[in-house]
Amino acid sequence: MDLTLLYRGPLASCDYDCPYCPFAKRRDSREQLRADRAALERFATWVAEQREDRISVLFTPWGEGLVRSWYRDTLTALSHLPHVARVAIQTNLSCRTEWTSAADPDTLALWCTYHPGQTPYDRFLVKCQDLSARSVRYSVGIVGLPEHLGAARRLRADLPEHVYLWVNAAEGRTYTDAEADEWAALDPLFPYSRHPHRSAGLPCRTGESVLSVDGEGTVRRCHFVPEPLGNLYDGSYRAALRPRACPLAACDCHIGYVHLESLPLYDVFAGGVLERVPALPVGELTVRGAGPAVR
Repeated sequence: MDLTLLYRGPLASCDYDCPYCPFAKRRDSREQLRADRAALERFATWVAEQREDRISVLFTPWGEGLVRSWYRDTLTALSHLPHVARVAIQTNLSCRTEWTSAADPDTLALWCTYHPGQTPYDRFLVKCQDLSARSVRYSVGIVGLPEHLGAARRLRADLPEHVYLWVNAAEGRTYTDAEADEWAALDPLFPYSRHPHRSAGLPCRTGESVLSVDGEGTVRRCHFVPEPLGNLYDGSYRAALRPRACPLAACDCHIGYVHLESLPLYDVFAGGVLERVPALPVGELTVRGAGPAVR
């Protein structure tokens, strides 16, 4: 079967101090970093040994993973496995990018976020340009705060046309229609992020073909539903795989609602669901079936 795994280990340290992030400038101890490395190596070994499934992996660390060699090495190694369809990671791109040349560009992908005020604009842009030169699949995004609008417009003008610039609605922020239109002019899919999506009782791929895995190997349907389904390493999770309706009232995070069957996002992002790369050029993107807002 095709199995998508969202892995989040113990790592919680980040080199940025974004005011909208609770993990800003956290520092893991040496013991915590050793534990994170061991957990990641265990997970990568499990993926490498699989023979039943075609696997895709998105690493969603609370902190910044690519500044750690073990994340770069793991992404590179997994990208060369024949049964791994995609291996991607969410990153602030503060790391060097030369390492990507050792990975398989047909499998590796990066979900990059630009944080104004945390790194010089030109430094971030040069890294994006280097990824393009190395034929790495990637998307670039920004949080939709008013003070970020100028930087977002600059990014859209400077990035290659084929690179998708996504905008995440700022948590807890209500957008006027005029404000939303400004962001949608940069990201035609912004309406999907603007409001949380009603999800209670609606079918979702999580728990069937999409799973969340933590550093202990505990499997849950997604990052936002705490109920365990079993453990990855003893195989107990497999008996729990089945179609499931969402038990939550709403879903407001892209890595969650992209898997809702009530939304057309698997078609929108066909071939690029994990790295948030749409199937069509930006100029051809349209919003349909976004559903009623949850306020």
